[in-house]
Amino acid sequence: MAQGIGISITDRIAAASIVNDAVEGDLLFEQGDEHGHETLRGAPAEIIAERVARHVKRLEFRDAPTHVGVAVAGIVRNGYVEDSPNLAQFKGIHVQQLITDALTPQFGRLPVLVMNDADAMAAGMAASRGHLDRLIRLWYLGIGVGYGRYPIQDGIWENGHTVVSLDPRERFCGCGGSGHLEGIMGFRSMRLRFMDLEPDEVFEQAQAGEARCVEFVKLWHRALAAGTASSIHVSGPGKFFITGWGARYVNLSLVSEYLQEMVKLSPLQSYSFEIVPGGEDIASIGAAVSSQQAAKIE
Repeated sequence: MAQGIGISITDRIAAASIVNDAVEGDLLFEQGDEHGHETLRGAPAEIIAERVARHVKRLEFRDAPTHVGVAVAGIVRNGYVEDSPNLAQFKGIHVQQLITDALTPQFGRLPVLVMNDADAMAAGMAASRGHLDRLIRLWYLGIGVGYGRYPIQDGIWENGHTVVSLDPRERFCGCGGSGHLEGIMGFRSMRLRFMDLEPDEVFEQAQAGEARCVEFVKLWHRALAAGTASSIHVSGPGKFFITGWGARYVNLSLVSEYLQEMVKLSPLQSYSFEIVPGGEDIASIGAAVSSQQAAKIE
């Protein structure tokens, strides 16, 4: 029974002891500053690694840890964070080496895997539901749009930037690209589009029949269907989980209606959706499980 450490680094640091594909004990969050605020934005990458190490010391372990998984937002390949709009200080940094070095004084040199947070969440969803033998895909709807895939394969997998519109005026995506899924569905993008309304108000007014909001809600669901259809046409059908703050806006009947218009090949039509709670606990599980698999630890 391997003892792992799962760590999530997004807008705050969270960590847990992972045993048998589950959190053992509590998921612990880094203590904030004197005002209770988390302060990752702007902190140098080396300082964040030191803070991770101090935070992990708060965990209790039944046995000596054998592996570490770290979930971070951004494009992650071979331990490097190639880009991260939310944690720009990680761009180009070998975060895997930083975390390894930071944890070595406490645990010795453990195998560390750094991965995209949405991929970690997909792996965590697979592990927590006993689906480690299946293809799992996950949409994370928040400030931006994350896309996770399990099993992990080499690739970028930034499907939140799938092009779903050819309208050159669709330039609300945080990366600056036009026509992107995130430029329609992300919280940041919705706030830029509706300068006078918060996302909750947009969906509330759509239910009340306000024409501008009704049309946008249709576009929002059609964009999710289009991004999903693109994934199905590349990787085949299967299970799609939807999670994050934006999941509460999803009308699965409407998504399915639009998707049926987009996916016509009969071998590709055995797909399904499920809206699920997901967060740093699921990402921590997925990161630790993926690290254990990568290190081939039984």
